[in-house]
Formats: sequence, C-alpha cells, structure tokens
Amino acid sequence: MPQAVAGPEIERLIQLLSRMPGLGPRSARRAALQLIKKRETLLAPLADAMRVAAERIVVCSSCGNVDTSEPCTICRDTERDPSTLVVVEDVSDLWALERSGAVKSRYHVLGGVLSALDGVRPEHLNLASLVERAADPALKEIILALNATVDGQTTAHYVTESIRHLDRKVTRLAHGVPVGGELDYLDEGTLTAAIRSRTTF
Repeated sequence: MPQAVAGPEIERLIQLLSRMPGLGPRSARRAALQLIKKRETLLAPLADAMRVAAERIVVCSSCGNVDTSEPCTICRDTERDPSTLVVVEDVSDLWALERSGAVKSRYHVLGGVLSALDGVRPEHLNLASLVERAADPALKEIILALNATVDGQTTAHYVTESIRHLDRKVTRLAHGVPVGGELDYLDEGTLTAAIRSRTTF
C-alpha cells in the first residue's frame, strides 16, 4: 500500500478530487497540488464557491434542471417556445443542447434511463411529471434527445408509449454521420443509422 506523502487533509482533498469524472488518482494529485500552490487565487475562491453552491443549488420541480432558483432560469424564460419540449437523460445533456443554441424550447430531465441491468425502473425516473407536462394543450411536439444507446432507445420507446394517448408529435434526434465526419472513421452502427435516416438532398 503506498505511503501517504501529505497530511490527512491533503490526502482527503486528493481522494475527493479523484471521484470527479475524468480525474484519476494522478490527475487528482496534480489538481490538488495546483490548488495548494494557488491558495489565495484558486483554492480559497473555489472553496467559497462550492460552499455557496451547496447551500443554494436546487432541483427545479418543473423540469429537473439544477439552478439556484425555483423554478429554474430556463423555466422562467418567457422567450422559450411553449409548444416544444425536449426530453433529455441528464442535466449535462440539457447544458450541451443549450451551448449549441440549436433549440429555444423547454426541457424535461429524466434523471437517467431505464436499465434492467442496473435495476433502473420507470418509478426511478422523472417520468410521471413528464406525462403531466405532455398533457399541456399548448404543447405540440416532444423531442426525445436521448443517447443512442440500447437503454436510451428503450427509454424513448417507453416515453412514446406513455404519452401515445395524448396525440402529440414525438420526434427524436437524427443519428448518423457527424458534421465534419469521414466515413472511413465511423463505426458500423453509426453508418447503419446514417443510411436508415437518410434525407432528400
């Protein structure tokens, strides 16, 4: 077992950082060392920002987004199209779509996808409130922006069946060749999806 090279407080900082996505033990050590070196300009402000965030962050009861206000900033935005609802798996997907600027609609965060392997059932997701929101007469289209995985597609089918009685237009994101992509570098699944989803040129 490796010997500790610093006090327990620093070791705890490294352990906590290593739990972050994309940070292994080595990256966590480097990040911790950088924070320690820049205590005044980085560590102290970061610690303060995290404390404030921990106190103020809430999950929006309407859409499932995280924010410091209830309802969230997106739900309070009157410029958004009330006739379209984009369903995403996680808040990170919502943020990715917002960064793209491709859509100016409302969102609904499921909080995951159905997975028999992981024991994730419909009652574990934010599905009941989605059906309630889908019943809004102003809503015309529901865009299923779920990942192109088996679990994502299973969830998309479940959502579609759950709201079928409401007679809403349900669409999904196109699958296939990415912008700037070269066919030679794409996997067979992506190429198959691209052929099946081909459009008139």
